[in-house]
Amino acid sequence: MTHQDFDPRLEELKQFDTPSITNVVATYPDKEDLCLGLYNPWTTNWYTDSSLKCMYPELGRRAGYAVTCVYEAPDPSFKRLGFVDVLKAIEASPKPVILVVKQNMPEALKNKNGLIGGNMVTAMKTMGCVGCISDGPSRDVDEIREMDFQYMLTGACAGHGAFSVAAVNVPVQVCGMDVAPGEIIHMDENGAVKFPADKLDQVTALSYQLAEVEKKRMAAIRACKTAEEIGRVMGGFESIEK
Repeated sequence: MTHQDFDPRLEELKQFDTPSITNVVATYPDKEDLCLGLYNPWTTNWYTDSSLKCMYPELGRRAGYAVTCVYEAPDPSFKRLGFVDVLKAIEASPKPVILVVKQNMPEALKNKNGLIGGNMVTAMKTMGCVGCISDGPSRDVDEIREMDFQYMLTGACAGHGAFSVAAVNVPVQVCGMDVAPGEIIHMDENGAVKFPADKLDQVTALSYQLAEVEKKRMAAIRACKTAEEIGRVMGGFESIEK
């Protein structure tokens, strides 16, 4: 899998941080010129909560198409799926891919299941995956850092027992974010956000516009001499847009 196989629009989207992407996706639905208003910002699960941690802030942002899977403790009555099915889903997806892993483990095991490690990441990256989001821990953090592969986890854990794949490419909720296969995910050290793939061009265009607005607004704030002046600038957001 080469970089040339990746959708160049995802590389372009990495110019912007994840909070900026959330702003144009749904944060300010009353700002119709700068926000698509795709979700009710408080009642829809469209970005991750504070339980998700970025393992490698120094590696920067990632953006890609979501492939999802569910891992759980082994069920003797269901043995139809395995890691190769996850790899096949990554292989079949547009690239680059962000793998979203739901760890559907018993509570007693949830925080001690170091699910994904160096061998699995090597295979995933070979198929075009550039990062992983999981609502549980994983391991080999030192080894994977050198692979230029972003880990977004609840933490790290050195070991695990037996586990199995329960589902591939189904809707999942991970750390407060609902994800469907094929959605776009943007993530950095602030967290992750998702939006429909058919909105990618609009999100990118609005991100450029928002960057210009914020550049003008911050320049105006720096020129202020008093708190009252800053208040007028902050309250006059619409005039700065123009």
